[in-house]
Amino acid sequence: MHILSIIRIVGILIMCFSLSMFVPAFVALIYGDGGGKAFIETFVFSLLLGALLWRSCYYHKEELRSREGFLIVVMFWFLLCGLSVIPFLFFDELNIDFAQAIFEAISAVTTTGATAISGLDNLPKSILFYRQFLQWIGGIGLIVLVVAVTPLLGIGGGQLYRAESASPLKDQKTLPRIGEMAKLLWMIYGGLTILCTLTYWLAGMTFFDAICHSFSTVSNGGLSTHDANLGYFQNSTIYLLSSFFMLFTGCNFGLHVRAFMNRKYQSVWKTYARDPEFRFFCFVQIVLIAIMSIGLYISFQNMSLLDAFSQGSAQMSSMSMTAGFTLFNFNELPTFLAMLLVFAAILGGCAGSTSGGLKMIRVLVIWLQLKREIKFLVHPNLVVPIKLGGTLLSSRVIDGIWAFLIAFFLTYWVCVFGVILCGMAPLDALVAIFSTLTNVGPGLGSASVGFAEVSNGAKYVLSFAMIAGRLEIFSLLILFSPSFWKT
Repeated sequence: MHILSIIRIVGILIMCFSLSMFVPAFVALIYGDGGGKAFIETFVFSLLLGALLWRSCYYHKEELRSREGFLIVVMFWFLLCGLSVIPFLFFDELNIDFAQAIFEAISAVTTTGATAISGLDNLPKSILFYRQFLQWIGGIGLIVLVVAVTPLLGIGGGQLYRAESASPLKDQKTLPRIGEMAKLLWMIYGGLTILCTLTYWLAGMTFFDAICHSFSTVSNGGLSTHDANLGYFQNSTIYLLSSFFMLFTGCNFGLHVRAFMNRKYQSVWKTYARDPEFRFFCFVQIVLIAIMSIGLYISFQNMSLLDAFSQGSAQMSSMSMTAGFTLFNFNELPTFLAMLLVFAAILGGCAGSTSGGLKMIRVLVIWLQLKREIKFLVHPNLVVPIKLGGTLLSSRVIDGIWAFLIAFFLTYWVCVFGVILCGMAPLDALVAIFSTLTNVGPGLGSASVGFAEVSNGAKYVLSFAMIAGRLEIFSLLILFSPSFWKT
């Protein structure tokens, strides 16, 4: 294990993150809310810390292996969450303790969308912008941004990208050059952000709200600049736009890159249509949105069909993509619709997207295996391979998916017991861990109105669950394996 080389690379990543503090500092300067000092101090501290780590191990430039890639990703995510806390603590207007600051920062970076802060409408613009900007950074992973410039930094990017990637098929490279892949990912991600901002602005948002909500939409983060969240705007066009962008960024970004690369040789639609996960994703989302819209129309007598569709699309897309935007108090919805939203959040979006949950590719493979097992019951000697888009899936991939499910539910119950020990009621604990481990944010019960009243100990456990969900659990659990540390 090349520890010194790992420390050097983590130092570079921290220095890259420190530069992001200039963006909210500039917002503070524009609005004159006095928040610039907190961001500049965070920049200086992060830059010095990163420079110290980098310079102390400057001459250690060993080639990265998969083990080092996993360790770098986990170390950096924990350090990123820790450094993101500093501006929250330096803002006097927030008046929050360390546990709340940790929870808020991790929720933003992991794009969970849960919040422990109230009174958002009265907070300084710069801190509101900062919360949204953290989601945008965490949406596709700051690691990928650094991988895009690895030729300049002398870092082997392949191991970092594979450790950061959230796909059960991530060993199947989409493009031969990982640096080019990362650059295209950020081009698409940035372009979607700009387009989302402009459409929100034209639909009726202020320019500030349009920028902030575009950050949380394309990252599927779900935090808002208003206590009423997305429901603050009462605008059907905004709801439909948010639904479109959440679903689009809930698709595999590798698929978006392939469509972009193949546009000269075949229609873009064919690239999407040939992908089995995308087809399954579209089918599931159409069914879920239709049920939600019809359910709202039937349940609320004063709601028009257009309102039911626009609000149903936005709320269902938000939960399906684990964005966490809310238009309704889930406790006031019909029980069937509330549980449908929870079910949608468990499924999540596509692998390689900004969404959380189990991911559609895993759900699809499990569904195909379920069909195969039913055939085995009828014809025990029948040989039925599992194919995905014409590709025969190896037993290694299938076993990996089942192992992920076991790890997911094991982590879930460990965290549930943890927050119960911290004083949370059992039913609230079940929902709160579900909301954080899937990175969806809101939920039923007490989780539907925020986490401000949760005990500090429970906030730490919930924060850990958010990071575990964002890192797809295995990237974190692998560090507890003795074989990982053996030479």
